[in-house]
Amino acid sequence: MAKASKTSTTKGKAAPARAKAKPAVSNEDPNFALRSLQDALDKKKRYTASEEQLLHFYKQMLLIRRFEEKAGQLYGLGLIGGFCHLYIGQEAVAIGLQSALDSDVDSVITGYRDHGHMLAYGIDPNVIMAELTGRAAGISQGKGGSMHMFSTEHKFYGGHGIVGAQVSLGGGLAFAHQYNEDGGLCLAYFGDGAANQGQVYETMNMAALWKLPIVFVVENNQYAMGTAVSRSSAETEFYRRGTAFRIPGMKVNGMDVLEVRQAAEIAFKYVREGNGPVLMECNTYRYRGHSMSDPAKYRTREEVQGQREKNDPIERLKKELGSAGYDEDKLKEIDKGIRATVADAADFAESSPEPEPGELYTDVLVEEY
Repeated sequence: MAKASKTSTTKGKAAPARAKAKPAVSNEDPNFALRSLQDALDKKKRYTASEEQLLHFYKQMLLIRRFEEKAGQLYGLGLIGGFCHLYIGQEAVAIGLQSALDSDVDSVITGYRDHGHMLAYGIDPNVIMAELTGRAAGISQGKGGSMHMFSTEHKFYGGHGIVGAQVSLGGGLAFAHQYNEDGGLCLAYFGDGAANQGQVYETMNMAALWKLPIVFVVENNQYAMGTAVSRSSAETEFYRRGTAFRIPGMKVNGMDVLEVRQAAEIAFKYVREGNGPVLMECNTYRYRGHSMSDPAKYRTREEVQGQREKNDPIERLKKELGSAGYDEDKLKEIDKGIRATVADAADFAESSPEPEPGELYTDVLVEEY
């Protein structure tokens, strides 16, 4: 009979610890630190922007705000059908991140709250509003509507209605960047509600294994479709969710465009250097309901008003501009001009024809590969 192993347990005694077996393939890096990027952000929280950049960020965020307000009005008039998810309150996230992208090579993919991301790219408000109203002049020829906008010209790949599905597709885009060696990265947005989807973590695992050039961005607006984060998620600090896959996390104030831009500078540099993915949590707040059909009774008016008064990203930047020498009258003129641009976009959409009936049968299948 074989002798018992020295490591086997005996009555009343704990077994001695086994020597740690070395894995066949080691991912261990003595210099690896999950907090490295967060530490870099904590050292310098906000991006140092020129006056020209400050003004550009302000105009872009204000355009998103005024555009979404107008979209809400058109929805109320019945000119926008189906679902309509507004980005009001979250403007600093899209502007802060996308202003740091290389538009020649980088790609973006997001969920169904997508109007703001398209405007952040500088895409014509006319074609976005036309798409919202289902017109042939829309960026997806009126077939995508609010939730399914695309612009391959700008490497913007939607606009996806299935919760969390865009993250897996973003992994594919990142793989394409790596395979083609084009130097690009993929920015994949998803919300706090989608953060509990299994496909998100399958994608993180593959992205970490293959060191894909992707930045996962959780736009944590605190309520998903209508349930507070604290009631739906065991781990409410979403930037920690990549720890199991050795993906460094970053926690960012998504109501401050300069902090978001600074985080983008750090994260994008890390990814472009071939280090693999980053998980960034941008804490933000949507002022409207999940969609236009949501009365948002799960929170108080006082809470929303408190966010508007204390944390509004546009008002925060407005103060920065005031400190830089822009007086109130100049900023009012900017707002007036943007309102006129948005009104023209609404007029363009309303006067544009709907798609021809025959268009129902096009773009259904890919006929050639």
